[in-house]
Amino acid sequence: GPVWTLLYTLMGVSAWLVWKDHRVDAPKAALSMFVVQLAASSLWSWLFFAWRLGALAFVEVLVLWAMILCTVVLFWARSRVAGALLLPYLAWVSFATALCFATWRLNPALL
Repeated sequence: GPVWTLLYTLMGVSAWLVWKDHRVDAPKAALSMFVVQLAASSLWSWLFFAWRLGALAFVEVLVLWAMILCTVVLFWARSRVAGALLLPYLAWVSFATALCFATWRLNPALL
């Protein structure tokens, strides 16, 4: 709970920094990727916890990790602070990826 509260706060501030950037080119691509990775993050919870699809959840978390990295790069291009604020989220999902894999492989009957 506390970790996700901190992560979502950092993510919100990061997205706000990109959103408020009023340079000539609109931040649509960066913010679109942000929204897509948020949806993917929600999907992972359903795949793993609700539907108990361990293999699919692992593949999805790898895709999620790549989407977060893409978001970091897009945000960084607009604001280094915005990009840096997403790094704890990327680190957390890296840890979650390892946990997902280990849990799936150690509990094949459940997942």
